[in-house]
Amino acid sequence: MKNKIKPLAFSGKWDLDPAPESTDHISIKDQYGLFINGKFKNPSSGNYFPSINPATEEKLSMIAEANDKDVNDAVSAARKAYNGAWSKMTAKERGKYIYRIARLIQEKSRELAVVESLDGGKPIRESRDVDVPITAAHFFYYAGWTDKLKYAFPNRNPESVGVAGQVIPWNFPLMMAAWKIAPALATGNTVVLKPAETTSLTAIKLAEIIQEADLPAGVVNIITGAGATGAGIVNHPDIDKIAFTGSTGVGKIIMKAIAGTNKKSTMELGGKAANIIFEDAPLDQAVEGVINGIYFNQGHVCCAGSRLFVQESVYELVLRKLKDRIQSLILGNPLDKNTDIGAINSKEQLATINKYLKIGQKEGAEMFQLDCSIPKKGFWCAPTLFTNVSQSHVIAKEEIFGPVLAIQTFRTIDEVITKANNTPFGLSAGVWTDKGSKIFNLTSQMRAGVVWANTYNKFDPTSPFGGYKESGHGREGGLHGLTPYLNF
Repeated sequence: MKNKIKPLAFSGKWDLDPAPESTDHISIKDQYGLFINGKFKNPSSGNYFPSINPATEEKLSMIAEANDKDVNDAVSAARKAYNGAWSKMTAKERGKYIYRIARLIQEKSRELAVVESLDGGKPIRESRDVDVPITAAHFFYYAGWTDKLKYAFPNRNPESVGVAGQVIPWNFPLMMAAWKIAPALATGNTVVLKPAETTSLTAIKLAEIIQEADLPAGVVNIITGAGATGAGIVNHPDIDKIAFTGSTGVGKIIMKAIAGTNKKSTMELGGKAANIIFEDAPLDQAVEGVINGIYFNQGHVCCAGSRLFVQESVYELVLRKLKDRIQSLILGNPLDKNTDIGAINSKEQLATINKYLKIGQKEGAEMFQLDCSIPKKGFWCAPTLFTNVSQSHVIAKEEIFGPVLAIQTFRTIDEVITKANNTPFGLSAGVWTDKGSKIFNLTSQMRAGVVWANTYNKFDPTSPFGGYKESGHGREGGLHGLTPYLNF
């Protein structure tokens, strides 16, 4: 009789030893000023606010708070630089500066990745493998466009707009700065940029890189502060163009503020993306794409696939695979290379997410979460999915901006298109199927700026990104990303 081998029990998660990224190579000062006219200066008000590590609630640094005088100083420096050195410089020479910034970002990539994870709470794998490489790639890409604008827009005589005011969010601080600054410089504009108050450190590190690259004083100014600082930039009369990434609510306020002015604008706002799995899809690949689309980034992207539509015939199988995959995720220290799920960016954002979790349960949806221990310090939310969800549920309609997935089923293509488009947002979507004809049919009918096919959350500097409806207007990235910074 042959010996019977008893299979090993496997819970779905390996017990891994900690593998924290070193912080010995980074430098964070106790206090940072405003980067205006090529130098760091103290804020006029003398006010500073803390930047907090969301995984530990420890203070990382004190950040300067810019008031209206500081905003005016930054805009004046940008205008002087625009009228002076930057506009008189040849496009080829401008490109050299942008290339230099890109190279310095590459050289300092380890430091930038660690600071991004410390300040924002995202896993080091995401900062290291996504945020920083894409940041450098955008500067490299747009550096190449500086002396080719007449070829890009034949017979149109493109000219720079002037001074661009830019306000970016906390979810991708460094990458969003690159999306804004790189095309603005490539087209000959100067910049006043404000990062989110909870994630200012990598923008400040970028200011140090710009200073090291010897970019002419005033071409890029980076000022920190809260909503009042952003409003000061938006309302300043000498700003020619506004670029904003953030919530739809704030976007509407900005559009009202600049209505009747000559200011150009691009808005990349909220989203409630639909991820659609058909019965003929590669299901394991699709499940991994769903995990990547909503959990690996804690749902902290406007394009997060927060609504999942699964064809009825494979719903039970997909749900089982999805729950098994969630249970294999590791929540913990963002600097640990084993970590899949980092910290929520702020106490306020965590409160918002928890509010929606209660709403979902009150509405009758069934909640499933990763079974894990939550650290006592910091802001944490276990990956969550809701089943038994209908189109009328709040969790299926409103942007949560957290690791929360609402799952619905469908039977036909027409049904899922109707459900997916039944939202005021239109930023992104995902389709999973092995039929190319089905992909083209859906992408032609989905009202979303970006539709990924058999993948999710893939970004490239050559590809434009932006939305429809309440997800904003204009495009960033690619050739399309140059247009908002040009007059013709």
